[in-house]
Formats: sequence, C-alpha cells, structure tokens
Amino acid sequence: MAESVKIGDPAPNFALFSETGEAVELQDYIGTKSVVLFFYPKDNSAICTKEVCYFRDNFEEFQKINNAEVIGISSDTEDSHKQFSETLNLPFMLLSDPDEDVRREYGVPKTLGIFPGRVTYVIDKEGVIRHIFSSQLKYKRHVKEALSALKSI
Repeated sequence: MAESVKIGDPAPNFALFSETGEAVELQDYIGTKSVVLFFYPKDNSAICTKEVCYFRDNFEEFQKINNAEVIGISSDTEDSHKQFSETLNLPFMLLSDPDEDVRREYGVPKTLGIFPGRVTYVIDKEGVIRHIFSSQLKYKRHVKEALSALKSI
C-alpha cells in the first residue's frame, strides 16, 4: 500500500473508465471544478448502496457549491457500475479501478486488512486535496463532510 495522500497534497492524477465506457482523467477537471472523489467497497452491497443514494439525494447541493463534480470509484467492472448506476438513477460517474491501482495510489486503507476502505477526498479547482474523511460505516458523514469542506474552500 502506498503512503496515504494528505490534506495539502496534490491529488494524484488517474485515468479510469466509467460505467458508460468513457475514459475519465482527474486532470480534466483541474482548473475548472472542485471534485468530490469517494472510494467505496462494492456495488450492490448494503452500506455502499445507501452511500451512493445519499450522494445522489444531495447531488444538487454539490452542484450549487462550485459546480462540484462527484465521482465514485470501486474495483467493480464497468458493467456492474452501469447496472448499479441505472438501477439507482445516479447523476454522477462511477469509475472502475479493477486492479485497485488508484486506490493504492491514494493510499486508501483496507478494513481488517481485507475489505476495501471507504474514503472521501475533496479536491479543489487547483487539484489540491482539501479534506479527507474515512469511515467504513458512517456513510452519511461522507456526504456531510464533503459538503462542509466544499463550502469552506
């Protein structure tokens, strides 16, 4: 596992595929939008479903604050993300990190050394990490912390 990125660090760039098959690079948003990047363990699992729905239900708030982009990342396939996104009517992208390279680059920890961690990063328009929140079970706090952090940027 790489050393975790910290508040004040430049956000590591990445290129991953979305649920629509589109290649997405973090660099495409630098200079134009803040980004809320959340890593979650698995599509269709109970807490992950609640978390993405909470991000969905608060999406307009993210849009009102600096027109922030919300992006979810897990190791699930693009097809899994497509089904998950369509079923839940998600207004934001889900990116597939099948080899967990981006997860490792950000230093997202595993819970009990086994389960992929749940960590949210708020990245400002300049590409600097301004807030990090990690909790496997407090899914609502990921959204609340991200909204609060965006308001303070």
